[in-house]
Amino acid sequence: MRQDTRFAALLFYIGNNVMMKQWSYRLRHWYWRKLGLKIGRDSSIAMHCFVTGSSITIGDNSVVNRFTYIDGRVPVYIGNNVNISHYTLIQTLTHDPQNPDFVCLEQPVAIMDHAWIGARAVILPGVTVGEGAVVAAGAVVSRDVQPYTIVGGIPARPIGERSRDLRYRSKYFPHFDTDIQ
Repeated sequence: MRQDTRFAALLFYIGNNVMMKQWSYRLRHWYWRKLGLKIGRDSSIAMHCFVTGSSITIGDNSVVNRFTYIDGRVPVYIGNNVNISHYTLIQTLTHDPQNPDFVCLEQPVAIMDHAWIGARAVILPGVTVGEGAVVAAGAVVSRDVQPYTIVGGIPARPIGERSRDLRYRSKYFPHFDTDIQ
């Protein structure tokens, strides 16, 4: 293993095992920005999230809630006013199960403005969740989600439409490790 790879791994280890346990949003966000993440104004990454890789862009007024896993080794784009609920997995890498060498497949993920990702959802590599779309709790998203579409299930399929009249701005900074603001 190369020395620079080991050092980068150490920085992410510190980020995930020390900084993500700090109650201060400013301190956590400062650290992740130093590692190259782009975090917009009034966006929050809650305690106990797990981040791998620095190819992550988060727009303004977006919320990444507790215990979310973001695989930023390949680009992840999270737009403005996005709400990502607890225990969500955002994957950008997978393996080809048919390949005799089990090769790694890399594809970016995009979650567009005003999307809402429900608790324990899984977003797989190469997926774009469209503007205003909703991913129901527990859904496994393996294909793009069209704007303002509500999807659910395994694999996720359309189950409804969302109103296009979305005016809210997400701003969620609960105190300590609670849901109390």
